[in-house]
Amino acid sequence: MPGGGSAVIAVDAMGGDRGPHVVVEGAVAAARELSVRLLLVGPAAQIQTELQRLRATALPIEVIDAPDVIEMHEHPAMALRKKPGASIVVATRLVREGRAASVVSAGHTGAAMGAAQLVLGRVRGIDRPAIAAVLPTAAGRPVVLLDVGANVDCRPHQLLQFALMGHVYAREVLGITAPRVGLLSNGEEETKGNDATIRAAELLRGAPVLFVGNVEGRDVLAGSVDVAVCDGFVGNVLLKFGEGVALVLREIVRGELRGWRGRLLQLYLAPALGSARRVLKRLDYREYGGAPLLGINGVCVVAHGRSSARAIRNAIRVAVDATAHDLPARIGEAVAETTAVASPGVGASH
Repeated sequence: MPGGGSAVIAVDAMGGDRGPHVVVEGAVAAARELSVRLLLVGPAAQIQTELQRLRATALPIEVIDAPDVIEMHEHPAMALRKKPGASIVVATRLVREGRAASVVSAGHTGAAMGAAQLVLGRVRGIDRPAIAAVLPTAAGRPVVLLDVGANVDCRPHQLLQFALMGHVYAREVLGITAPRVGLLSNGEEETKGNDATIRAAELLRGAPVLFVGNVEGRDVLAGSVDVAVCDGFVGNVLLKFGEGVALVLREIVRGELRGWRGRLLQLYLAPALGSARRVLKRLDYREYGGAPLLGINGVCVVAHGRSSARAIRNAIRVAVDATAHDLPARIGEAVAETTAVASPGVGASH
């Protein structure tokens, strides 16, 4: 086992659109800056080549050979059966065996979720794990949005479970003492929403969370709530739209600064441009790194497929934080504390 800090994180080195080149670079940055020990999982020869290129062979990084890779186009369930030696499967198995505290992957999201459920299992009382994204807000503190892609269609009691898990994450990891929980809908009134959201709101009013009612899409980034709950279809669309807005803003600013007029503007507006760059950095998904898969008996962090080295480094930081707060145990306690979770179907396999 490599030396270094106390946390040990297994990283799927073959995940992401850019392959091991970027993932290993981000892992090396994490090993240098976060006092963390890493297990890089994938074809050993490729990973060793990257470590040598980065002159990182002396860092607290151990290479775990995994010959197979689950590609983005493969069906996750079939690929997991056909490729037991795939990097994401081997990395997740290291958590079950106690060799690692958590796993990070920027690869096939469905495969990462499938491996986590098959290898690690779910927290008792949780029907479906949810992917929780942490986003910046105008209020200056982040909001937890879940689910952002794990579950397309959800029942009311599953939305309640998402609220409980988001509440725990905001409280334990983000340090928000009494997180405000809102249910994403098409209007603030109690009568707004589809059948699932209306019934979920009824359950949330009796849950041990600070439920503030329905919120609209514009409220999420305004900072009106600390946890925004929705199904994975709505959450994923909202998340990708937000990423698109950030990219458009960045390109607009860059476009205005091109040419000789742009250079003059930079001279006269230097302080304002510094503020603009800080704003754009707050909107950059790479700064948030990865989204934890909540509801799993272990810590699994899913990073963006287009992750840069900085994003990988920050995804590892998210895994370190989640591990330090023992999220699975805290989520289990939150589920056990409420009788509202004991709705028909809770704990059943799907």
